[in-house]
Amino acid sequence: MGDQKLREKTRRSPAGWRLRELHKLYLSYGFRRREGSKHVIYRHPDYPQLRATVARHDPLRNVYVKDALDLIDRLEAAGGVR
Repeated sequence: MGDQKLREKTRRSPAGWRLRELHKLYLSYGFRRREGSKHVIYRHPDYPQLRATVARHDPLRNVYVKDALDLIDRLEAAGGVR
């Protein structure tokens, strides 16, 4: 489960990422996407406390990418990554 190669690439260089790339990363770890008016909300169905709000612009600020990595690390620690 999860795109380990993309995750490591993200960890090495969090700058310059696009929303579609981050979307691919989140979906590979089982997160669901919901469209807001100015943001995209990602939430994991088995761990609803794991939630992220991402602005819709490219390239993304580094904080959105680092938050994604943090959520995936938390998912892994909770046993949600196999």
